[in-house]
Amino acid sequence: MLITAALLLTSCTSTPPTSLVTPLPTTGQRSQPLSPSSPTTVRGIWLTTVSRLDWPPVSSIEVSSSALRIRQQQDALKTKLDNLQQLGINTVFFQVKPDGTALWPSKILPWSDVLTGTIGADPGYDPLQFMLDEAHQRGMKVHAWFNPYRVSTNISASTIAKLNRTSSLRPASVFVEHRDWIRTAGNRFVLDPGIPEVRDWITAIVSEVITRYPVDGVQFDDYFYAESSDSRLNDQNTFTRYGQHFASKADWRRNNTQQLIEQVSRTIRQQRPGVEFGISPVGVWRNRSFDPAGSDTRGAAAYDESYADTRRWVQQGLLDYIAPQLYWPFSRSAARYDVLANWWANVVKPTRTRLYIGVALYKVGEPSKNEPDWAIEGGVPELKKQLDLNDSNPNINGTILFREGYLSQPQTGSAVSYLRNRWGK
Repeated sequence: MLITAALLLTSCTSTPPTSLVTPLPTTGQRSQPLSPSSPTTVRGIWLTTVSRLDWPPVSSIEVSSSALRIRQQQDALKTKLDNLQQLGINTVFFQVKPDGTALWPSKILPWSDVLTGTIGADPGYDPLQFMLDEAHQRGMKVHAWFNPYRVSTNISASTIAKLNRTSSLRPASVFVEHRDWIRTAGNRFVLDPGIPEVRDWITAIVSEVITRYPVDGVQFDDYFYAESSDSRLNDQNTFTRYGQHFASKADWRRNNTQQLIEQVSRTIRQQRPGVEFGISPVGVWRNRSFDPAGSDTRGAAAYDESYADTRRWVQQGLLDYIAPQLYWPFSRSAARYDVLANWWANVVKPTRTRLYIGVALYKVGEPSKNEPDWAIEGGVPELKKQLDLNDSNPNINGTILFREGYLSQPQTGSAVSYLRNRWGK
């Protein structure tokens, strides 16, 4: 999520693709949102588990006993939830699938190594259930946040060895169970989104969570086709097999992402219609220079870079909410916060999809040559302007901060005090 946003303003496609304007579906094609409209303004936060960025504490992996590790992890999570409650946060977006592993006892994925240091090792408790119990006791909602395609955060020899060591486990890592699904992209091991069985597998993982746990929502982040300039996804063989009816590989890739969203949306509607389904994409759908329906921005766009037609999903009613990551200040001319927030507000206005704006807490208080406003008076004036805009636009239904770990960083101290005064009880 963070890395994609950082690259946004520097990796724009140089030539517009052939397919330009996405037509608005006719009334007969639109479907109703999955869950009833929520009257509550969301004050949310992303709580990241990949690489133990926010939780669990790195120190808990190094303790001498499993009982102590469990206690440290549970105490740390309760402390975080207490602090979030005092801050006025009412929704936690909890990363339950950071890669090809799980933070619940899954029959499809092995246990995550962020809990014990070893992929597949039983942590001795159910972190997802613990989070749900503790958050719900505090009157807070929990959305299960999935990274759909990432299998690992790197492709090092040690990572390969760790993945291969799961071969005797049930379930083993998808890296060994379905080696033919695995590709390299963005210097990570990822699943190939063009393989139908891959999309079915991801949908089954979501189904497992929503049928076993009282989660309030499901969210996918922006990693659909997550490539980098030095590490492209080699899916030519997959395209040759499945993509011959498409005018271009780009159109085929977008259709693969479309099919995943449709599958997951349909599954949630059928199995747990009260669970909200949302996506948190990069902030730019398309630039106006490529598409007259796009925003007045300049940078990498979801449609062209990650092959995600996020605007279409809103128009079709496939999502209960969309949470674009608008990680720039008002003064960033290539991607102004107000330009994008108002553009997204206009997109959701004729639909029943709710709009939550992702805000860059990780930039607050940090000196920046390109975005100096984040450091002025501890970033409070910029943060205030963004929240004021969100509150004043009736088509914006909330704010989500990225990410929880930055609440305790020295540079965000003034902003956190401001948030506590503004949101706290």
